Amino acid sequence: MTTESAINLSQGFANSPNTSTSVDSLTKSRLDTVRLQNIALAYWHSAALMTAVELGLFTAVSKGACNNVEVASAIGISVTNAERLTTVCVALDLLKSNEHGFFNAPDVERFLVEGAPGYAGQWMLFTKPQWNDWGRLTELIKNGKETVLGSYENFTVEDARRYHDSTYSIGLGAGRRFVRHVDMSSRLKLLDIGGGSGCYSIVAAQAHPLLHATVFDLPPVAQVARGFIARHGVSERVTTVGGDFTRDPFPQGNDIAIMASNLPQYSREIIAQVIRKAFESLTPGGEFHLLGEMLTDDRKGPSSPALWGLNEAIAGSTGVAHTEQECIDYLCAAGFTDVAVHSFIEGTLSRVCGIRSKKD
Repeated sequence: MTTESAINLSQGFANSPNTSTSVDSLTKSRLDTVRLQNIALAYWHSAALMTAVELGLFTAVSKGACNNVEVASAIGISVTNAERLTTVCVALDLLKSNEHGFFNAPDVERFLVEGAPGYAGQWMLFTKPQWNDWGRLTELIKNGKETVLGSYENFTVEDARRYHDSTYSIGLGAGRRFVRHVDMSSRLKLLDIGGGSGCYSIVAAQAHPLLHATVFDLPPVAQVARGFIARHGVSERVTTVGGDFTRDPFPQGNDIAIMASNLPQYSREIIAQVIRKAFESLTPGGEFHLLGEMLTDDRKGPSSPALWGLNEAIAGSTGVAHTEQECIDYLCAAGFTDVAVHSFIEGTLSRVCGIRSKKD
């Protein structure tokens, strides 16, 4: 808008007998494109974070690289590119800076420094293999084919190892949280449905010496899980069974069952079916826990479960985002009682649980 146009607009409002709105207040409330631009450019943020992880930027800073010259030398890039990358990381609050130079933000120092116990760098790169596919999302939504398992139908051992190498560290943390949230001291037999690398079962077995667990997942995944289980020294009490839990029968006689972090990968019909099978696999008095990315009942968020649901257009499955109430309904329809929903990780994961009555 030219200055002359702005003056004319101002005069028009000033001369109007029907409004007392000032031009300043109107201007403040006027819509702009900033929010939309930030969403459109969000992949720039992702690329900066992933590149910093891949190059070991945060590890270098943790070890003392505190300026662009030292960063460039430590991670093998030019000083100009070091400046570009550190500038963005400071702007994104991944790096901090003061008169002494750069240092990592607290969460970055804890989770993105290689060699640290909580290192989760592989998880930050988990979705990177889908990068190009997200650029084709319009095409995939218009023309994509859907199957129950989508991209997991042809999962190989190599695929499973790559996948669970990325999810393993974050899975252990979730497993520890589950053990803190749920009293399993009286439970003896756990069924871990779609248990992946077996993190929940591993941690549960470590915490409860009398508990035995079965990780039930696709055969290639079950094979890879055995390595993770052996690494933690619980192979005598945590075993694996290969199968497709959307079709195959479940191991029986369990007094607790869990299904964690794979909810949006499946349709409403499949989830309802799996939960009915979980109910039938439990002994009377047994309990079931469904942990996953769940929408609020008004379907207005959070964004994480919504995006994981959209991700299934990339994976080619029939999966969708489920609400907490839908998950409650699945358990109730299967026959569970005392069904309740709990926050597991605020804004990310919810936990819906229920009991198979002792009268069943």
